[in-house]
Amino acid sequence: MPSNIPMSSLALARMPLLADLPQERLDALAAQCTWRRFEPGQPLVSRDTSGGEVHLIVDGRVRIHVYAADGREVLFTHVQEGSIVGDFAAVDGGLRTTDAHASTRVLSASLSGAEFKQLLREEPRVEERYVRYLVGLVRMLTDRVIELSTLAVQNRIRAEVLRQAQAAVEPDSGFAILEPAPRHADLAAQVGTTREQVTRELSALTRQGLLQKTGRALLVPDLHRLQDLVRGGGEGGHAAQAALTSSRAGRTPSHDGRYSPR
Repeated sequence: MPSNIPMSSLALARMPLLADLPQERLDALAAQCTWRRFEPGQPLVSRDTSGGEVHLIVDGRVRIHVYAADGREVLFTHVQEGSIVGDFAAVDGGLRTTDAHASTRVLSASLSGAEFKQLLREEPRVEERYVRYLVGLVRMLTDRVIELSTLAVQNRIRAEVLRQAQAAVEPDSGFAILEPAPRHADLAAQVGTTREQVTRELSALTRQGLLQKTGRALLVPDLHRLQDLVRGGGEGGHAAQAALTSSRAGRTPSHDGRYSPR
């Protein structure tokens, strides 16, 4: 079972969704939240269950995924500090749409669905950030549908590595460090292929000098070269680059992967 822990308004102040709220409002919100620690593997929310509890992820990493009828996992993303999990069911009163499990130790501050909606009504800046997040989510999902519909497996893998690298690029450097390195099984679950296919493609990218394994991290030493490879992958490459460019052009303050509604 998750363990209860003391509240902290300082932790909430670091969340992008709550940025710039007055200290007294943060103190009241911290007192309103239920603070819990989840151990790796424990569920925060479960698909097709009712309940409107919204988790504000203060620390740790959460896996957002579902299992198909045949047992195959479909991985949507991992979210980290600053994310929200569980807000779809809170907003519309429907069932949960995905599973969310702790990948590491997770610190959560949760609100009931009614409390979350009250927060949006009372704080226009928070509501605006949340709406911008929803628009960003639609953009991202549109890009994913285009990729799954138009790209060969090889270029879907390249495009996903490029997407993760663009999110982790070092400022003004041209290179990116993915730490921890994405698991091959996770990449396969994200792009709809097998772990073996991912392993083959990442090995090929490593031989070309486009990837380097350094301890627990994966280094993309030259982001521009990887972009050129994705762009040059035939018709599918042009589709991948168009989707990635569209995603960057439409990026909102919530497009950094921190907010993940379920």
